[in-house]
Amino acid sequence: MIKILANDGIHPDGKLLLEESGFQVDTEKIPPEELPEKLPEYDAIIVRSATKVRKDLIDKCPNLKVIARAGVGLDNIDHDYARSIGRVVMNTPAASSQAVAELVFGHMFTVARYLHQANRDMAIGDFKKLKKTYSKGFQLRGKTLGIIGFGRIGQETARIAIGMGMNVLPVDVLPDLDVNIDLEVHQSDQVKLSVHVPMVDMDTMLRNSDFVTIHVPTAKDAILGEYEFQIMKDTATVINTARGGMIDEDALLDALDKGEIAFAALDVFENEPNPRKELLNHPRISVSPHIGGSTVEAQRNIGMELAEKIIAYFSK
Repeated sequence: MIKILANDGIHPDGKLLLEESGFQVDTEKIPPEELPEKLPEYDAIIVRSATKVRKDLIDKCPNLKVIARAGVGLDNIDHDYARSIGRVVMNTPAASSQAVAELVFGHMFTVARYLHQANRDMAIGDFKKLKKTYSKGFQLRGKTLGIIGFGRIGQETARIAIGMGMNVLPVDVLPDLDVNIDLEVHQSDQVKLSVHVPMVDMDTMLRNSDFVTIHVPTAKDAILGEYEFQIMKDTATVINTARGGMIDEDALLDALDKGEIAFAALDVFENEPNPRKELLNHPRISVSPHIGGSTVEAQRNIGMELAEKIIAYFSK
């Protein structure tokens, strides 16, 4: 029997699909220090962000055939090494795109209407004074959204933005790339519009965007730092739902305090699960606890997609 360790969990529907196909699926978490001893018993491991699958662990598991990441990035897996010695590494790049994109807009609406501050102040503040204070919000229609990374999540974010009447300025690692987005607009009948979105360079995007959101799976250095904040609009907002470290946190705090940018929204941090208090308590930062792909629908999609991929591999 094929044994699978879902060390960071799996949606019940995905687990059921695997079990109905004859696999044993264990979901009781094994702590990192015990993995070198216990993981060799398994044919496959499913992880999210918490469990790290590095070279030394892979070398201790000769029976391990599949390393599956329930999510987009592979930065917690030594995937190049694993593949070089014949292990299969798989992830779910499409399953959580909608969830992450919607969280981006949750944060954008939050800072546009000061909801993160109002929620803190309503319990202790004067209603009439707060009404006056927080009646200076703005609407998203007509604003420009810069998107760094134009893969599945970046494109899904663009679809929502275009549907709301925003302008979109995407930047990707491939220069001079044009991407056609199929934007689905639901009216009385379902109408599918094909919208052509040209790429721009980073400086053009930064200087012209009201919001800048990051959607790249990993980067060696911070993408947004001191220089980038200096050339952005002083009314701009930066959003990171990708990976901690994509934004230089020291430079971000400095830029906010100097008024070089207006707001930030962070779902991911350099030091998880213990983000800096200066970020969590800053009045112009909207925060969430790394929940980008964590919706009921996304988790089911991820579980089912991984189950189908694993079944297909072992059925060969």
